[in-house]
Amino acid sequence: MTTRLKELYFKEIQPALKSQFGLKNLYMGPKIEKIVLNMGLGLDGNDSKIFKSLEEDLAKITGQKPVTTKFKKSVANFKTRKGTNAGFKVTLRKNRMYEFLDRLVNIALPRIKDFRGLSSDGFDKFGNYTFGIKEHIIFPEVSFDRADKVRGLDITLVISSRSKEHSFALLQKLNFPFIKKGEN
Repeated sequence: MTTRLKELYFKEIQPALKSQFGLKNLYMGPKIEKIVLNMGLGLDGNDSKIFKSLEEDLAKITGQKPVTTKFKKSVANFKTRKGTNAGFKVTLRKNRMYEFLDRLVNIALPRIKDFRGLSSDGFDKFGNYTFGIKEHIIFPEVSFDRADKVRGLDITLVISSRSKEHSFALLQKLNFPFIKKGEN
């Protein structure tokens, strides 16, 4: 069973982008390859109770078990030791990616307090888009009462495209709430 957003992409968005940019082939247009979510733990990486609860929260948000990342070096100023837990990472592809994207745009982002939109400055030179969320509790899967501490998330959308403009157009068609130029 394909997801709602995946069907929308293949039936409407892909042909619209082909005609908008004058591409010869449907598959030359921009496409989201994967979504990578990162959550840093900081000093709480040593506390097993907090570690387990955040791992469960990220698993509920993404529908997939997160991978634990470790520190590669010991740095005294940051109180880190080589080999200790640094955070979590999840890579979403195919149907889970489209389901997460649908929930992110339509449910989670509108729940952010005083949300004005996402910045269009988050594109790198390859057309990938990265943005951060300050509160992981905006997702409805996470119980606000059970969360002991609010954490941030970094979300990276890896997009195969020819330029930033193509990636930006794709995300606009997917209803990403970007800040309009000239607005504060």
